[in-house]
Amino acid sequence: MDKQERLLKEIKEMVSFRLDFNKEPTDEEVMELITCAVLEKAREYYLDIEEKEHLIRVVFNAMRRLGVLQPLLEDSSVTEIMVNGPEQVFIEKEGRIVETDIRIESREKLEDMIQNIVAGVNRTVNEASPLVDARLKDGSRVGVILQPIALNGPILTIRKFPQEPLTMEDLIRYGSISEEAAEILRILVEAKYNIFICGGTGSGKTTFLNALSNFIPPDERVITIEDSAELQINRVKNLVRTETRNVNTEGKGGVGIRDLIKISLRMRPERIVVGEVRGEEALDMLQAMNTGHDGSLSTGHANSCRDMLNRLATMVLMAAPLPHDAINQQIASAIDIIIHLSRLRDKSRRVVEIVELKGYENREFSLNPLFVFEEKGEKPDGSLQGELKGTGNLLVRTQKLRMAGKSLLGKVENEGYVRETVGGAGQQERT
Repeated sequence: MDKQERLLKEIKEMVSFRLDFNKEPTDEEVMELITCAVLEKAREYYLDIEEKEHLIRVVFNAMRRLGVLQPLLEDSSVTEIMVNGPEQVFIEKEGRIVETDIRIESREKLEDMIQNIVAGVNRTVNEASPLVDARLKDGSRVGVILQPIALNGPILTIRKFPQEPLTMEDLIRYGSISEEAAEILRILVEAKYNIFICGGTGSGKTTFLNALSNFIPPDERVITIEDSAELQINRVKNLVRTETRNVNTEGKGGVGIRDLIKISLRMRPERIVVGEVRGEEALDMLQAMNTGHDGSLSTGHANSCRDMLNRLATMVLMAAPLPHDAINQQIASAIDIIIHLSRLRDKSRRVVEIVELKGYENREFSLNPLFVFEEKGEKPDGSLQGELKGTGNLLVRTQKLRMAGKSLLGKVENEGYVRETVGGAGQQERT
């Protein structure tokens, strides 16, 4: 054992001996005890100021935080932490996954970290219940798989979310969406079009949903429904945030998305925002959209806009054995706009398609592409060049625009985008 390890061990033992376990000590009390212990040891080991501060931080993180992982949590440039057992720690930074040189002392120490995390969010994980999906207080999403399910475990994944959520202006600046498309989406959100966002894992669906949600007028009543509360809607004061709850150890007390959608309809919502649809709740969401709750937003996993529609039909079938055509007609009636996001080969997250769902005819969904991403090659550094361009297609479902007194004004130079005549008979003209 080297000097550093011996010193850390001695300080931890001193602090543990002095802690009053008859009550739950606060962070401030633990910090004070650690500081006193470090100052005492400083006389013996001749520590300078930087060494003292380092020891205080390391011991505090080990006792009250996540030890060697805490600096990664505090690093705003790290978006995901992936621990594959004590010997492998990967991070995602600037869209790229890299292995760190961090090593956790032992499997037992990693399990202690995991227990501290799940205990803080009132969850339980053990061999009998080896899976946990939870949310930390800062909004980060945590996934845990323990042995014997995880063969090289324990496995811990933490997906971090920025304290200040990205706005649509940020996404425009990063090249995720064009300014023209963002302006069209702002108008459509204000006009209460039902919008569905789809894409693969890690494509930025939740981030985009959050940015889109902040186009909702501030005087409306909004209810959000999520598995793990991640949305940060700042403009709306009359906001109700709800989150699902897992069953307890007795298999009771669970509250799912279907339950939350049903109760939300009794709470006079003007809009319902469902974080992600992945099962039977698709039926309830579509029914809500079809019964006067226009302007609702949601997300789902899919590889394309059309694929998302087919997946929604499958989800509805999980809830009720309805005729296939009846399901598709309900989907076409409920959803107005579909936005597809993708994580491209240069690791950038972009909107690659914005499509209007015109209807369901001849047993096929009729789609009307409004914007499509066009790739224009690669830069020397490997990043992709391209832009989200308007197709020039006219918006077909214009009733909500007319009712809201809104107008779509897009690019007028080359692409012949849509111009809506406000207060008119819904005529469209190329400009």
